[in-house]
Amino acid sequence: MAISQTEGPSASSVDVAGFIDAQPVGGFQIRLLLTCAAVLFLDGFDTTAIGYVAPSLAKEWGLTKGALGPVFSAGLFGLMIGALLFGPLADRIGRKKIIIFSTLAFGIGALVTAFAKDVNTLLAIRFLTGLGLGGAMPNTIALTSEFSPQRRRATMVMAMFCGFSLGAALGGFLAAGLIPHFGWRSVFIVGGVAPLLLVPMLALKLPESVRFLALTGRADARVAQLLGRINPKAVVAAATRFVVHEPELVGMPVLHLFRAGRTLVTLLLWVVFFMSLLDLYFLSNWLPTVLNDLGASVSEAAAIGSMLQVGGVVATFALGYIIDRFSFRALALLYFIAVFAVGAIGQLGHSVALVSMAIFVAGFCIVGGQIAANALAAGFYPTSVRASGVGWALGIGRVGSIVGPLVGGALLTMKWSTGAVFVAAAAAALCAALAAFSLSRIAGMGGSGKATAERPVSFEARLHPSTPAGS
Repeated sequence: MAISQTEGPSASSVDVAGFIDAQPVGGFQIRLLLTCAAVLFLDGFDTTAIGYVAPSLAKEWGLTKGALGPVFSAGLFGLMIGALLFGPLADRIGRKKIIIFSTLAFGIGALVTAFAKDVNTLLAIRFLTGLGLGGAMPNTIALTSEFSPQRRRATMVMAMFCGFSLGAALGGFLAAGLIPHFGWRSVFIVGGVAPLLLVPMLALKLPESVRFLALTGRADARVAQLLGRINPKAVVAAATRFVVHEPELVGMPVLHLFRAGRTLVTLLLWVVFFMSLLDLYFLSNWLPTVLNDLGASVSEAAAIGSMLQVGGVVATFALGYIIDRFSFRALALLYFIAVFAVGAIGQLGHSVALVSMAIFVAGFCIVGGQIAANALAAGFYPTSVRASGVGWALGIGRVGSIVGPLVGGALLTMKWSTGAVFVAAAAAALCAALAAFSLSRIAGMGGSGKATAERPVSFEARLHPSTPAGS
């Protein structure tokens, strides 16, 4: 199969985005997806592990349950800074280097967490660990997006991101098994060693973004090799140039998030991410403690609380096609359902079966909605600022993830009832739903392009019909 070429003065050129869009999803892309999913699996494990060990840690150190709120938020503050810094940096130096560095950083951080002796030390360690955790996520999202055909982009990114939910869910089950026998520190030893073992494989096997390489204009041989791995039957002439038909964006990548008609969508995306992650980390950090207060053992509370992430995993497999097809309309519906599921948790806490069901549905909608938002954000921004766009959306969202645990700790300290605490959490889901609904209205009004099953029009193309496909 010959690659479609356009004749130029001295050499033919190939549109990289158009080539990828014309191919079926193949083995190379699946392997890339699984490699990025492995990074996020360990990211999810290490991010949520502190919540699962919180009851045991507080008991060993003689802390009140509200005292761990700053510890939760320290790690999330590091996640925020990592996303804000390493997203734009990756748009300058590439996705692969940042993913490897971030994995190494959070592996070392998790391992060191196991040896913390007091709250102040734990605060510092969790912040530094968070820097690595925050850098990995936007770049695995961007990398997977840039190797995916447009018609399957949300499905591929959501499937990859399911690694985070699986890792977070395993954290609960592993904590339930390890803590009674080896103590809470054993959870972080496992969570630290595994990323360090993954780093050499990433260095050897993880490719750089083919779109990023094409934009540099200095890596045609490498781009040809990567496109050949996507389609081994492709034939490329020796003098072929590879291009990505996107406007050249110079200067600070972050500024371009507010240019070319992106301002309103960027701000609404930030509201979705802020409220969604506020709710997600409110629930993931405090569910085990609240369930333990209601009479569940530490192991039972960790296992029941993990249903939040199990629901997110199920949502990933169930929602990919729907998000590709209906975009923000489906996202808004998910968050509206979450309002009722999250509120129900506080009313059903004394029934294991019912509260597990409510937590599962909340996870399906909140975790599934956040994963879908990641995919939609990656599809909106062009290659030259994609990691910045996703990174800053996640970074602003991390402000919500910092606020969530602090709000939970404050409400529990003020002795709010369980029902009232979860009504407050449901209000955040409502805000995310309203912002997603506004995004769906903007997408519906922008442009005249119609999506088709063969080649759906991107959200950015609907807002700016003159933007070339694949940008």
